[in-house]
Amino acid sequence: MFIPQPDRSVVAVFPPGDGPGFWAGAPSAVHRDGSIYLAYRLRRPLGEGRGYAVAVARSADGERFETLLTITKERMDAESLERPTLVATPDGGWRLYLSCATHGTKHWRVEVIEAADPASFDPATSRVVLPGDPKTGVKDPVIVRHDGLWHLWASSHPLEDPDEADQMVTDYATSHDGLEWTWQGTALDRRPGSWDSRGVRVSAVRFDGDGAVTAYYDGRASAEENYEERTGVATGPGPSTLTADGSVPAARSPYAGGGLRYVDIVPVPGGHRLYYEFTRADGAHELRTELRPS
Repeated sequence: MFIPQPDRSVVAVFPPGDGPGFWAGAPSAVHRDGSIYLAYRLRRPLGEGRGYAVAVARSADGERFETLLTITKERMDAESLERPTLVATPDGGWRLYLSCATHGTKHWRVEVIEAADPASFDPATSRVVLPGDPKTGVKDPVIVRHDGLWHLWASSHPLEDPDEADQMVTDYATSHDGLEWTWQGTALDRRPGSWDSRGVRVSAVRFDGDGAVTAYYDGRASAEENYEERTGVATGPGPSTLTADGSVPAARSPYAGGGLRYVDIVPVPGGHRLYYEFTRADGAHELRTELRPS
């Protein structure tokens, strides 16, 4: 099990400014051909741009990154961008799934861009793969290809009451190609009276050898804790049914609202590397990484 230990971490990406509302985070990492490729979201405060861009970067050591390209919210015709998902396909290609806020609403959708390499994603070729609907916004997908099947866990938000749209559960879907998805129901739900009673959002999933699943997720107990979720762990006999473990968060920041969220885990030679978004002392969020040797 990989529980973040911030005192063992280093900053991989600094936020675009100081203070609350400036974020670098929501990472998605892939190791291929000796490099780590990282997609992440950049954000400014409300009224100053929100989630204004997604960057794709490359690193030889997992800590120092060279930016390959930046996609702005304007190019995606979105009011804001949230967590991206970077996927290396079996045929050697790449996909970038983008969480896009629909203008003037609380609605979210997910679009995908395909490319031959991570520096070539062109928003002009984007297409919607998870449209949501008038009652549901969908974003922040986690995508894993396992045993020939594509698995997806996404954050689903109710839209009928705008004051309740921050609530979230994690729904599960499957696909044979990673483009056409079939929803299979809610995989992880909130727990009334607990620290994750307002929302739960799966951030990383690992299949165990016996088919069981370990998932890492973001949780919060109130609307006021939005943007400052902490990390929990959930397990299940398979990908469609997850049960949260423990009565307190597994990891959190010691600063401000305690945010430690969007954990991603990527196997690397000699171990695993963790990436996550971390609330620092001034309220800004930075993207941190830590190496866990085998």
